Parts: sequence; structure tokens; C-alpha cells
Amino acid sequence: MTSRDAADANNSRWSDLDRPPLNAAGLSKALVRDGGNGGLYRDIEVVDRTGSTNSDLVARAVAGGADEGVVLVAEEQTAGRGRLDRQWTAPPRSGLFFSVLLKPAEVPVARWGWLPLLTGVAVATGLARAAGVDTALKWPNDLLVTVGDTERKTGGILAERAGEDGVVVGVGINVTLRAAELPVPQAGSLALAGAVSTDRETLLRAVLRSLEDWYGRWREAGGDPAASGLQEAYAAGCATLGRSVRAELPGDRSLVGEAVAIDGDGRLVIATGEGVQEPVGAGDIVHLRSA
Repeated sequence: MTSRDAADANNSRWSDLDRPPLNAAGLSKALVRDGGNGGLYRDIEVVDRTGSTNSDLVARAVAGGADEGVVLVAEEQTAGRGRLDRQWTAPPRSGLFFSVLLKPAEVPVARWGWLPLLTGVAVATGLARAAGVDTALKWPNDLLVTVGDTERKTGGILAERAGEDGVVVGVGINVTLRAAELPVPQAGSLALAGAVSTDRETLLRAVLRSLEDWYGRWREAGGDPAASGLQEAYAAGCATLGRSVRAELPGDRSLVGEAVAIDGDGRLVIATGEGVQEPVGAGDIVHLRSA
């Protein structure tokens, strides 16, 4: 075997037998019902490698080349992004990296800000069922698990507008990352949190089914977070509520206080030491301590 052959073998889809590739045909059979006319999902596409599934799907939607319910999954992302353009990287096939195009035409645009929170609830629900791991939500879009006795970030959500009528919701979840592979000490994975299953196809099916369920409820309620049960479910699973936090806000402003509620617009309400309750719609939240 030449050195080039060896390199090709090392980069093979099967080079890490603990991390087998996803089966696009199997996922489509499980999730795309009645030729794409019986449920949310129209097409499940799996690519070996891309920069960002969100960027790819947004571009496709803007160009008119994607319908609602298209799911793009990557075995590896080389330019994955989180909030504030933070980079998200992980070894090939070590996690779930996917984006979904949604077009909630019957929901007022003012309520579309609930989509990343809805996705968080859906992911946490799906992982609880399929992985047996309690996944907490850090407002607005981080997914937390407990490794040992430490809370660690194992995933994140990024929602981006896609033209006038669409939103692409992207999800990244560390599934089988080993301790030596963690990008930062604060990171975690489902495997390190003691998941009963790390089969990525099983997990992806559970998460996408949960997303379809929650998205359907929300749409049927016209995007009303209370009527759909979304606001209550998010608050119940939110690890930020009841904690002392610091919000790093636009304009180099910060706010310290206790996170006391999620309001009807999906904003985090912080009670300051001066007795003022201030809703925060955008910002970076730092958990200071448990309440």
C-alpha cells in the first residue's frame, strides 16, 4: 500500500469503526412519509463534508431550490457556526450536525423568534427518549448535559432567516466526543454524560420526530407560545431560570441579576438588585451560580 493509499484509507467513511456513517436512505424511509406529502419532512440529504449546513440550506432556500421540510445533514462541518459567529468544530461522525428549512406561513413573523427555543425543547425531548440523558436548556440556544458533577455544553442551535418566508434552524450535538477530543474544558458529549445509546441514526430520528411534533403544535396555535405549551415546556427545561446570571448585552453593556422568567416573546427576564425586572432579547448569558 502506498502512502497515498494509506491516507485515503485513513480518511475513509469507515476509518473509525466506532463512528459509522449515517444511512440517508434509512433516515428518509423513517421520516419522509407518503412521498413527502404526509408530514413535515420532504427530503433527508446526508453529505460527507461541508462548511456549514445552515449556510448551504439558506443559500438554497434563497435561490428557490428548497421546500419546507428539507433536512441537510453533514458528517463533518469545517465552518460550523454558533451564535455570534462562534466556530463549531468536531471530528467526522462524532456528532449530529444538521439544518432544517421551516416556512411557518400561518404564524406572524413577530413570533418566529420562538423557533430556536422550540428547537431546544424538541432536541431535549428527543434526546431524553432516545439517549436517556437529561438535556437542560441554557437561554437562548445552548444544550447542556451533566458530566460527573459538572454542567457542560454538548450542543447549540442557530436560527437564520432564509428569504422572506423561511427560517433555517441548525443544530449541532456532540454525541461520541471523547475527553481528549473536547475543544474546550467546558464542552461535553452525550457519551461522556452516560447516554444509553449513541447510535446517531436513532438519535437523529428521535430529535427530528420531536421537532415535527412541537413545530406542528406551535403552528396549529398560530405561534402562540402559551396555547401550544411551548412557553411552559421551555421554562420547565431551562437551566438558566432561578440562577444568578450576567447578561453581556449589545453596546458593551452588562446586566447582573436573577433570571426569573421567559416572557411571551421568548425573552429572558432578569430581576436586578434594584428591584427592576428587565427583559433581554439578545445577549450572551453567563451562569454565575445556582439559586
